[in-house]
Amino acid sequence: MSLRIGIAGIAGRMGRLLAEEVAAAGATLGGGTMRPGSVTRGGAPVRVLADAPALFAASDVVIDFTHASAAAAHAAAAAQAGKPLVLGTSGLSAEEEAAVVAAAERVPVVYAANFSPGVTLALAIAERMAAALPPETYDAEILEMHHRQKVDAPSGTAIALGRAVARGRKTTLEAAGMESGRDGHYGARRTGTIGFAALRGGQVVGEHTLIFAAGSEQIALTHRSFDRRVYAAGAVRAALWVQGRVPGLYDMKHVVGMA
Repeated sequence: MSLRIGIAGIAGRMGRLLAEEVAAAGATLGGGTMRPGSVTRGGAPVRVLADAPALFAASDVVIDFTHASAAAAHAAAAAQAGKPLVLGTSGLSAEEEAAVVAAAERVPVVYAANFSPGVTLALAIAERMAAALPPETYDAEILEMHHRQKVDAPSGTAIALGRAVARGRKTTLEAAGMESGRDGHYGARRTGTIGFAALRGGQVVGEHTLIFAAGSEQIALTHRSFDRRVYAAGAVRAALWVQGRVPGLYDMKHVVGMA
């Protein structure tokens, strides 16, 4: 029997892509949940479940790309059902992330800001670059752009890049400090902080550039996504990988064999 993969928010843009990638991977679509008033569009008939507990009961693993406000409830449902969770929602609060961490003590959870293999590699490169380029000489700035419907900023991937830079410099993003939303007379840039700028417009899938700027040179690392399908394919890959793993908090580095 093939793996049954459930999809939270199956009527959404990412949900529909996930359903297609589940079929392409040879897995079985266990079903999905939808917001009231949502409708599925085209494709094969979808089994719509009433809520998260019902979705986990009908699935071997569930993928969630819905909204940060649903993350804690989905993590709790995963722990209660004893089923793995693949979580790709960004913008979680500290409390919501704590709920995910708590669930990972009971079930395997793959939680990543971005499920693109290319971004996973870029994060590893960013960490190594930061280790080689000291903050006293090289200012780190992260520029990201997304479609006009995106509701959180900076993006989860931008934050992940910032954390990678901080790890490379043997600190944390919180300790290094974030500079974001500069406007007016904000004063000189502080040494060692990590800067963020967010652009929103059109239907840009996702663009991220990490810049290390010194007085004598500038180095940039850029990743561009042209199709959201890369995230869906990565999430399904994670769902196939996580089956049978011991409880714990994993990310895409584990899925692609980089951890």
